[in-house]
Amino acid sequence: MPLLRINATSDGLQMHGTSTTTDSALGDQQGGAGPIIIMIHGYKYDPNDPTHCPHKKIFNCDTTSWPERLGFSNTPSQVGLGIAFGWYARGALWQAHRRAAKLGRELASLVTRLRKNAPHRPVHVIAHSLGSEIALSALGHLRPHDLGRIVLLTGASFASKAQDMLRAPAGTTTEVFNVTSRENDLFDLAFEHMVAAPELRDRAIGQGIDAPNAINLQLDCDATLRALAQLGLPVAPPARRVCHWSTYTRPGVMALYARLLRDPESLPQAYLADILPGHAAPRWSRFKVPLPRPTYSLGPAITLPVTPLALKLKNRIMTATSAQRKDNEHAY
Repeated sequence: MPLLRINATSDGLQMHGTSTTTDSALGDQQGGAGPIIIMIHGYKYDPNDPTHCPHKKIFNCDTTSWPERLGFSNTPSQVGLGIAFGWYARGALWQAHRRAAKLGRELASLVTRLRKNAPHRPVHVIAHSLGSEIALSALGHLRPHDLGRIVLLTGASFASKAQDMLRAPAGTTTEVFNVTSRENDLFDLAFEHMVAAPELRDRAIGQGIDAPNAINLQLDCDATLRALAQLGLPVAPPARRVCHWSTYTRPGVMALYARLLRDPESLPQAYLADILPGHAAPRWSRFKVPLPRPTYSLGPAITLPVTPLALKLKNRIMTATSAQRKDNEHAY
C-alpha cells in the first residue's frame, strides 16, 4: 500500500480508521523502494471529526489531493510511500501552535522507526502552515541524516525557532525549502500577534529563514517563476493578493514539490540557490501589484472586496489587545 494514514493522539501514534497497529504497518516497509514522504496539514483540521478530517479533504485520493499530486495512489505500481500525518489542529491559534511544537517528538519517533525499518529509503517531510512547527520541532529529536528534505508551505513558525532547529545535529544535515508568498502577509501578521514569539521582534518564516541549508522560495516573485519555468516546472502566477493556501493549490506547485522530494538529485539545493532571487520582496508588496480580478480569498470558497477588507483586517490584527497577548505568553 503506497499510502499510510497515521494520527498523533494522546495515546501516541495510531493508524487512522483501522485496527492495524503502526508497528505492523511500518514494519511492512522494510522491503519497499522509493522515498518516504510524510505530509503534515495545518490549522483547523481534526482527524476525529468527519467535517474537518484531513484524510477526507487534502489527504484523500482524488486528483486534487496531496497524495495523488505527489505521486501516491491506491495502485501498487506507484513508487515510494506516502504518510498522511493527522493531528488535532483546532482551538485557539496559540494553543494549536503549542500542541504542534510538542508533536515534533511524535514525528521524530515516526521518522526514527522508519529509518530503523527501512534504512535504505530516504525520508522527507512536506508541511503546511502550523504543520511546519511540527516538522521543525522534530529536528531537535533526530539524528544527523534522519531526514533528507523538508518543504515548508507558508509556515506558521518563527524564524528564530527555525534557525535554532537547523543548528541542531539533525538540522545541519537536512535541506529545507521555505516556500513563501506575499499572499500570506496578513496571515503572518496575525500569527505574530496571536502567538508568543521566542524572541523580541521575531518574525514569521514567511520573511525568510537565514541558514546555510535553507532556501527561501517566494512563489509570487516573477523571477522565481521564470527560473522554475526554465527548469520545466511552470507554476501559475498568483491571482489574489491574500491567500493562505496558494502554495499547494496553485497549478504547477505540487509537481515542483514532487520533483524536489522524489528526485532531489535533479534539483540540487546549491543549484537552486544560484538561480533563485537572493532576497524576498518586502511585506505588503503584493498590495502594489495589479490583479486580474479585484477579489480576496480567505478560504477555498470565500471572496470579498479587496481594499476595504484588507484595511479592516490589518487594523483589527494590529489593534489586538495587550491583555490577550499576555494570556498567550502565560500559556507557554
